[in-house]
Amino acid sequence: MNYIKHLNAAFHKFYGDDRLNYAHLSLYFALFYYWNLHRFPNEFYANRTELMKLAKIGSRSTYHRLIKDLSEWKYIQYLPTQNPNKNTMVVMCQFCTSSGTETGQAGTLMERYCPKNVPLTLYIKHSKQYKLSKERKPKNELEVIEYFKSKKWSSLNAVKFFNHYQGVGWKIGGKTKIEDWKAIASNWMLRAEEIKENPTLQIVSKNTDYLITNELKNYGEPL
Repeated sequence: MNYIKHLNAAFHKFYGDDRLNYAHLSLYFALFYYWNLHRFPNEFYANRTELMKLAKIGSRSTYHRLIKDLSEWKYIQYLPTQNPNKNTMVVMCQFCTSSGTETGQAGTLMERYCPKNVPLTLYIKHSKQYKLSKERKPKNELEVIEYFKSKKWSSLNAVKFFNHYQGVGWKIGGKTKIEDWKAIASNWMLRAEEIKENPTLQIVSKNTDYLITNELKNYGEPL
């Protein structure tokens, strides 16, 4: 029994089964753990107390409902017994029957692992998926307003943010391209909160003339 291939196939099966919830999966993996401890026999003893503890199930009725669901949906075979001298047994359904370890094989993951009808979206590398989720700049002003509203900020702040970065070509310091405008917007909101709490942090306008001042200074004193 190939441990990795079985789990891959099980995850693919879970993906398309909307009947399952987190409790079913928790119990299934507790059963899989026991199956692994017993070196993958055809059947093994289902110790209810230990399985409930491992799967974090607090009630016997919940445990029995979940294990019967898994059996009915062909993830396992649950073999209860009324004989006090016999143990309740479980058979794990095998989704992939190959037992060899594959190395150096050509082809895509879709070709190497069963089942073959798996959505291609599952095979997008995490790093690429993360990059795709980022947006360098918003589509329009309305998208910025909606984002600010979702963070409970006013439309006015959203428009100010949009106009500022639209004017500088969605760049930081006029040089570096923004990689994720939502992250910049979040920092904008945090900065605004800091300024609200501490007005001395207010950003000085670029038009401020530092030579114009009402403060009298003694230029005879050393700096």
